[in-house]
Amino acid sequence: MKLFEAIIDANHRAVAGDASAGLHPSEYADSLPVIALTCIDPRLNAFFPNVLALPAEQFIWLRNAGNIITSPLSSTMRSLALACAVKGGREIAIIGHTDCQVAKMTASVLLDRFKDLGIDRHKLPSNLSEFFGVFGSERQNLIKACDFVRGSPLIGPKIPVHGLLLDIETGKLEWVVNGYETWANSALPPEPAGGFPELGVLGGFKDFVMGEMKFPHGKIGDSAANIGEGAAPLPPPNPPTALTPPRPVPPPVVPGQSPLPPIQPAAPGRRLKVPLPPPIRPGSNFRRG
Repeated sequence: MKLFEAIIDANHRAVAGDASAGLHPSEYADSLPVIALTCIDPRLNAFFPNVLALPAEQFIWLRNAGNIITSPLSSTMRSLALACAVKGGREIAIIGHTDCQVAKMTASVLLDRFKDLGIDRHKLPSNLSEFFGVFGSERQNLIKACDFVRGSPLIGPKIPVHGLLLDIETGKLEWVVNGYETWANSALPPEPAGGFPELGVLGGFKDFVMGEMKFPHGKIGDSAANIGEGAAPLPPPNPPTALTPPRPVPPPVVPGQSPLPPIQPAAPGRRLKVPLPPPIRPGSNFRRG
């Protein structure tokens, strides 16, 4: 079982009332730390990182309004890339939540809010929805964000990118984008040893001279018409010449097989289990641990 498979399983059991639900982070050392992008909603403060059953030192928390990513090279993508390259993040999770206030914003509502702040319309971008990335569906926003991250040249192909939706009423996580499946399907086949030959190796093209071109004297369709009158049929086309060896076909991905490196067993005495918190209701006291 991979890291987020174990996280989702433990989360669902905890929400169902299993007091023993939790995670042994030492068993998933090859997948830690985790980088999470969430919304800035203050209600999320009580959930993370406990809802993932991860210790704080293995949780790199990035936040913006609506957990929005607007392009593969946006400022948020820069932070995600540096979290991988500098802080050693192994997996990325874009985590949205229900009842997101950004999802309820429209261009007209935003104009009114900015007007209340003393900001005139002419000082704002012409396309508010595009600039601020407002959305109407939390799930579609997650899918779009994961597509941007997965397609970004700043994120290496070895980093799984997940999309999760947190129920703000119960603390239950819904897996919207399974980064393991997307990562396995998008993996490119390896190039042949030594790379592909350059154009000079294959042979350069002869200089083109207009006067050397020879055109047939017959009219279009004459050959086809003459075949029925006893004319000799056209010769078969020359067989294709292989210029380069075909790319090797990668082995098929076996369902259930982990694309990640094998998990090393935990050292004796280091199997510290991080329990999940009980389901959280608005107004209830939050118990960490």
